Amino acid sequence: MNKRLKHWLIGLIVLIAVICVGIGSAGYYFYNMAVARGKKTFINNSTAIKKSDPLYREKAWYHSVKKYTWHEMSATKHLKLVASYVPANKQTKKTIVIAHGFGGSSSHMGEYAGLFHELGYNVLLPDDRGAGRSQGNYIGYGWPDRLDYLKWIRQVIHRNGSQSQIVVFGTSMGGATTMMISGEKTPSQVKAFIEDCGYTSVYDEIKYQAKSMYNIPEYPLVPVVSGINELKNGYTFKQASALKQVAKNHKPMLFIHGSNDKFVPTRMVYPLYRADKGQKRLLIVHGAAHAQSFEHAPALYRETIHAFLDRYFH
Repeated sequence: MNKRLKHWLIGLIVLIAVICVGIGSAGYYFYNMAVARGKKTFINNSTAIKKSDPLYREKAWYHSVKKYTWHEMSATKHLKLVASYVPANKQTKKTIVIAHGFGGSSSHMGEYAGLFHELGYNVLLPDDRGAGRSQGNYIGYGWPDRLDYLKWIRQVIHRNGSQSQIVVFGTSMGGATTMMISGEKTPSQVKAFIEDCGYTSVYDEIKYQAKSMYNIPEYPLVPVVSGINELKNGYTFKQASALKQVAKNHKPMLFIHGSNDKFVPTRMVYPLYRADKGQKRLLIVHGAAHAQSFEHAPALYRETIHAFLDRYFH
C-alpha cells in the first residue's frame, strides 16, 4: 500500500469515526430530551386554574376533593407506582381508569376526573413510571405502561369486586397507552376504551416531532434514539405500536381527535380507527388543538362520552 492511499484510508476512518461519534452524541441528546425523565416543556402542564377556564368546575373539584392513594409495582423494572382514587358519590361498581399525557401526571387530568365523577363513576388516576409520584427514570410512551395498567385494572377488581365494570380512558400519550392496553388480553371486567388524540406508534410520533419541532430528518437520528431506548429500556419505538395493538382489540372503542391537532397530527387517527376490530365510534372535534377537545367543545365532548358509556356500561 503506497503512502498516499494509506493516508487517505486513515483520513476516511477518522471521518467515519467522527460522524459516528457525532450521531451517537446527538442520539443521546435527543434521548434525554424525549425519553429520560425530566421537566418536559412540549405540553403546558400548569396546574393553575383560572375562573375563565371553561373546565374550571371540574378542575377545581379535583383539586379540592379527597383522594385515596393506591400503590402498585410496575410489571417490569420493579418500580413503585402511585395512583389517586376517588370513589363516586353513590356507590357503584363502575370505574374509569385515566391515563395521562406526555410530561404530565395524574394531577393534570382533573378535568377528566371531574367529568367522569359527574357522570357517576369511580375514577382511578395512575402516575405512569417516570412521572408524578411514581418511580422510574424514563417515559415509556405507553408501551411498558400498558402492562402496568393491567396491574392497576386487576387492583380495581380486587378492591371493588369481581362485578366491577371498567373503562380505560386516556389523552395524548395516555390515548396511545389506552390503545396499547386494548391489544392485550384484558379481564372481562374491562368493557370499553376511550382514546383522545393518541399516536399510531412511538416511532411515528418521534419522527413527526423531530421534523416539526427541530426540522431534523428521520434518518439516521430517530433509529439511533430508538436503538438507545432498546438498550436502556428493552423495546424499540416501532415495537411500541398502538396501530398494531388496536388491530387485536375486539372491545368497543371511542376515538376522539381535534381537527387542528399539530402535536399528534389528526391524520393519525384514521388508520387507527380503521384498524380497530371492535365496535367503534370516531369523533373529530372541529377546530380543537392537541388535547383540547374537551375544553374546545365541552358539551359535545361530554354528551359523546356519556352516550358511549351508556351504550356499553350496564
